[in-house]
Amino acid sequence: MQLFDQNRRFGFGCMRLPMIGEEVDVEQFKAMADAFIAAGFTYFDTAHGYIRGKSELAIKEAVTSRYPRDAYSLTNKLTEPYFSKQEDIVPFFRSQLEACGVDYFDYYLMHAQSSRNFPHFQKCRAYETAFELKKQGLIKHVGISFHDSAEVLDMILSTYPEIEVVQIQFNYLDVESASVQSQACYDVCVKHGKPIIVMEPVKGGSLVNLPPDAAKSLDDLHGGSYASYAIRYVLSRPQIAMVLSGMSTLEQMEDNLSYTKDFVPFNEQEEEAIRQVREVFMAGRAIPCTRCRYCVDENACPVNIAIPEAFAAYNARKTFHEWGAPAYYRSNVLCPPHGDPKECIRCGGCESVCPQGLKIRDLLAMVAEEFGQA
Repeated sequence: MQLFDQNRRFGFGCMRLPMIGEEVDVEQFKAMADAFIAAGFTYFDTAHGYIRGKSELAIKEAVTSRYPRDAYSLTNKLTEPYFSKQEDIVPFFRSQLEACGVDYFDYYLMHAQSSRNFPHFQKCRAYETAFELKKQGLIKHVGISFHDSAEVLDMILSTYPEIEVVQIQFNYLDVESASVQSQACYDVCVKHGKPIIVMEPVKGGSLVNLPPDAAKSLDDLHGGSYASYAIRYVLSRPQIAMVLSGMSTLEQMEDNLSYTKDFVPFNEQEEEAIRQVREVFMAGRAIPCTRCRYCVDENACPVNIAIPEAFAAYNARKTFHEWGAPAYYRSNVLCPPHGDPKECIRCGGCESVCPQGLKIRDLLAMVAEEFGQA
């Protein structure tokens, strides 16, 4: 059975929605959803933890209450902090259905699977519970989102062959990453015959805000936004069933639709340009943070350090050579009520939930040293 329409492989990731202060800009989200659906696309992706529970509610207001159920497909996830035993899962699941305003989820994923949290999902029989909900018609397809080594992915897919789809991080930088192992994880999915959903195709915006040397390689192609090259690179790979983009403005939506609606695969010249961009990034040694905010939202820092902002400031200074990086550091990292990175107590909570496997404690020390008394 085909799980995805091959002509509709572009999905709307709802982790980085348009915001007005701390609230979702629902009117802009409605306009983005309207443009997305009008272009023939249908796939929306959320999780309860996205935007501290506000993503699900925004989807209800902007999408599910405004369109018939067959006009869209919706993915949600079971995330570790929201259940401590099997009996917690179904009530939590039903609360997600209610928050999203639907009677079933098209896809339901065991969220951010890794060697660290997989035993908890097993102990609580999370997979078995999801498979039972599928039998009841409350889930159409059960899958996983994944952040770990290819070896761990192979183990999970061997343990639960009923898994129907796998969501992995994949972009033109991470194909060669020793920590993310995008290519190796892709190969494991191929081995098990699982269609792949891709998250972070533009690596949290890093592949849109390119260093000057990297930007030149793509500018010389004379056409297309930086985001277009990143997303088309992923869409050009076989076995990729869906590519998610976390868009936060209508302009981003319109740009993405301009090259996904009538998709053209990568050519050799573009492949070479991407190779050059990758080399620039590797030489710059940027901190590969995608600003997913798991480190501060899923496991709040006891010192309240603005970790993603600290890493963004470091990358701006070291890789992108931005003269305003110290000012950004002062106003976004050191601003109250945030703690100074040099005050890190090295508890390791942030590292336990980081999808990139970053050594955050050491990196914060490096950032503090770089900026000194910024």
